[in-house]
Amino acid sequence: MAQAMRPHAASSLFSTDGKPHPLQDTLLAVTLVLGAIAFVTAMFHHLHLLSSWTGLIGIATGLYGQYISVTTRERFGLILGLGASAIGFFLGMAHGGLFGGILGA
Repeated sequence: MAQAMRPHAASSLFSTDGKPHPLQDTLLAVTLVLGAIAFVTAMFHHLHLLSSWTGLIGIATGLYGQYISVTTRERFGLILGLGASAIGFFLGMAHGGLFGGILGA
């Protein structure tokens, strides 16, 4: 009964090793929120500034979160946030870019 010897790790939703990971959990939450904002706002052409910037920041936080992540659950959530951020970023770039209409003609 090896499972009886293992401690029950219910301290955090994203921690499967029983240890707290506040920085990783924060990066995961920020990446998911930014990815959701970038993905939803990318569907509207006039919100390309918001979708491209939130997508870019979401990609950066997601990549750093992947670099320092510890558990598989953190990595899974970060990949979801990274994917949504990337889609929002690329569609925002296609609709006008990071500075579309503000700089240049």
